[in-house]
Amino acid sequence: MAINVPPPKYAVVVNAVQQRIEDGTYAPGAVIPSETQLMAEFDTSRPTIVRALGILQQDGWIESQQGKGRYVKGRPTPTVQQTADRALELLDQGEDAEVTLLRVGAVMAPNRAAAALDLEADTPVILRRRLVNAEVGPVELSATYVPVELSAGTALSQKTPLTDGVLRHLADRKGIVFDHATERISARLPTTEEAELLKITERDAVLTLLVTVFDRAGHPQFAVDAVIPANRHEIEGSFPLP
Repeated sequence: MAINVPPPKYAVVVNAVQQRIEDGTYAPGAVIPSETQLMAEFDTSRPTIVRALGILQQDGWIESQQGKGRYVKGRPTPTVQQTADRALELLDQGEDAEVTLLRVGAVMAPNRAAAALDLEADTPVILRRRLVNAEVGPVELSATYVPVELSAGTALSQKTPLTDGVLRHLADRKGIVFDHATERISARLPTTEEAELLKITERDAVLTLLVTVFDRAGHPQFAVDAVIPANRHEIEGSFPLP
């Protein structure tokens, strides 16, 4: 059974305001309800509302005018952040000469993928497992999990390499508008099989990246679980300071 953890209250406010901006309830140039009004609507404290509005302003959804209040700017233009580059490659990289397909077909979803996709354990999914090589050696071992019903009418269950990435392939063939993805990063030692495929020792640390892709309604659509050798990657990013 999946464990559903409710999002923090500030995230609820952020998501609600974003949705209202996207659907036109809050049009560009409109005044955002006051902190007091939002506190009453969401039954929460002023610091929570202030935090939510600060995130919305920082991300470019709203702007603040001294002495006048906060106004809607609209949906911000997406920008690619360095820290998201690896995840985007997992989702949108075609299967070219550097990619070896290891396994394609229906499998029972492992616990990690089932939890990401909010599925019951051992639900059938389509798996695409691949190994990506570079001049320095194998740099990525990844498994893409797509619900069987979502893969219908696509080439995901076929062993032919995809010239486009899974993200674009599904968007083109299923007409899904993908909205966002979450990324979970952790470190561990590799299994014997992973060490052999990645040409590392079982004492070499690996990073695991679990990327889950959601539609606009917030429903998980597919997931990619990747293992990368820590000694062949460098993760770099930038972020604002408070």
